[in-house]
Amino acid sequence: MNAAVTGLSALPSTAQPFASVLAMSRFLNNEAVTLPALIEPAQEAVRQTLATSTSTVALVVHDWCMFSFKSHTAKHDRYQRSHDQDIGYELGTALIVDADSGRPVGPMEFRLRTADGMLSTRPGKKTACPPGHIDELIDVMRDSRRWNLGRDLIHIVDREADSVGHYRKWHAGRHKFVVRANANRCVRWKGKEVKLPEITAALRLEFRDVLDKSGCPLVVKTQHGTGRVQVVETDVVLERPAKTQVGDKQVSVPGPPLRLRLVLTRIVDALGVVRAEWLLFTNVGKEFDARTVAQWYYYRWKIETYHKLLKTSGMNAEEWQQESAEAFAKRLVVASMACLTVWQLRQDDSADATKLKAVLVRLSGRQMKHRVADTAPALLAGLEKLLAIVDLLETHNLADILALARRVLPTLFRTG
Repeated sequence: MNAAVTGLSALPSTAQPFASVLAMSRFLNNEAVTLPALIEPAQEAVRQTLATSTSTVALVVHDWCMFSFKSHTAKHDRYQRSHDQDIGYELGTALIVDADSGRPVGPMEFRLRTADGMLSTRPGKKTACPPGHIDELIDVMRDSRRWNLGRDLIHIVDREADSVGHYRKWHAGRHKFVVRANANRCVRWKGKEVKLPEITAALRLEFRDVLDKSGCPLVVKTQHGTGRVQVVETDVVLERPAKTQVGDKQVSVPGPPLRLRLVLTRIVDALGVVRAEWLLFTNVGKEFDARTVAQWYYYRWKIETYHKLLKTSGMNAEEWQQESAEAFAKRLVVASMACLTVWQLRQDDSADATKLKAVLVRLSGRQMKHRVADTAPALLAGLEKLLAIVDLLETHNLADILALARRVLPTLFRTG
């Protein structure tokens, strides 16, 4: 977890640190250890958690994250995304989020783009990389029916998934989705073809505050500022041909008109300034109101926090020294279990859990912001140190350790 540690941190009971690193290297490069088998414990943990959820649906949040390895030339299967410095492995994640609380539950699928193809925790062999991110999703949606989560699934994706052709495929496959639309999107509304900003302007006086469970306006914090959530919705029709790339040419592909709900959402601060705005397309039925759909999309930010925990603020995956994408992917799956443990701890408000979180934050050495009791990176760093301490105390006596420290380092460990 330490950014300076590029291999594994050996526990105190390990006789030789190199032996620990070698054992993990053999594990990660063992062909008998497969990605689908490694992710099964995380998937089962998700099923068990959802079994206690009060929601009738579960959210599947999709996003992508690039792990940069531009200087790690020993990784011969690195994927070059754009220019020659934009090289590494690109992770696609399907993260389950509780639809009622917004609590991240755990990952159900990882996909890793490499120069040699796409690795996946889905059963099957490495495949060719699809042309773009959203081309991956139809297979994920189909496979999600095999997950046995006991809930209807709502797929949440950001603006890059705003594609008429993909909407038609997903809807035809009876997959439910919420996608942030591009502001320049043209739709048919009230018999006319208009762009989405025209609809927003026409409905500007119809926005209403979203109320929380206590009946007060719902206030949320985004990267653009804090404010009240306001929504309004209307029905629109997408009827233009889809665009697809065939070789060097862009080809129009006609398709049936698709009726969707357009949920207009904005965050308004105390002065009435619009701090953020989301234009959301969904084919979810109206048994779920606009407020609910808007809140589902707001929960999408959980996956960015998760990727940050893997990439820079917890696991420091860009420092890992595995020399193949498959070994790297296996380690990511193992690391995700630690993230899952931290998430579950953060959601636990019991007295014992609160005390343990305080201990972990202190062990981490991290400074918390005012009125912030803990963060996932701090709990993760503290957990690593706690595990090392527990392991040490199973083989050593604390009194003996303190006596030794006082003899050797008397200025740091004073008696009395």
